[in-house]
Amino acid sequence: MIATNQPIGEYAQNVLDVMPSQGPLSDEDYLRLTDSTSRLIEFTDGTLEPLPMPTDLHQTILDYLFTLFKAFIVPIGGKAHFAAIRLRIRPGKFREPDIILVKDAKDRRRRNRFWIGADLALEVVSKDNPLRDIVAKRADYAEANIPEYWIVNPQTETITVLRLEGSSYIEHGVFARGQQAISVILAGFMVDVTSVFDVDSPPDDPDDAE
Repeated sequence: MIATNQPIGEYAQNVLDVMPSQGPLSDEDYLRLTDSTSRLIEFTDGTLEPLPMPTDLHQTILDYLFTLFKAFIVPIGGKAHFAAIRLRIRPGKFREPDIILVKDAKDRRRRNRFWIGADLALEVVSKDNPLRDIVAKRADYAEANIPEYWIVNPQTETITVLRLEGSSYIEHGVFARGQQAISVILAGFMVDVTSVFDVDSPPDDPDDAE
């Protein structure tokens, strides 16, 4: 079930209104449906792909990084957004990056309902399915011609910075504790890896699994 603050009857009717009577969802079906929910949902060729509920650690790391990116990009005329902003990879495929930015706030790829491109995307790897961020989205953001992709992995405590070369990414660097993760397209921007993974977040509660 997709979470919503609408009354359940109203929400159910809304879902019926946007779902096609048969066959896969269209791009507009997806957009109308996700206009009406706070749940993160991605989309590939007619299929909805709900994302897991973020953990405290995920959000704390994300907030820390977003603060750094925003403080750097805004003074030089750029724009950064924290999830969720829909990014169209191509017709039929949408992603919702954890962080997305453009170096020029007036970039025409920045649209109100969804973006059609970006200069940098970042994902904090989710524990439920690491390959989604490490493999699948690496291919997706390359397909969208995004020049730089950051993969922030709390499990390995590494930050991988990828740069687009041709139609695929190559590693600019895999940065660990004690190192600075350095951007390719943002000259002078770097992040202390140790500080990222030392953010204040509560430990897992063993009772949560019960």
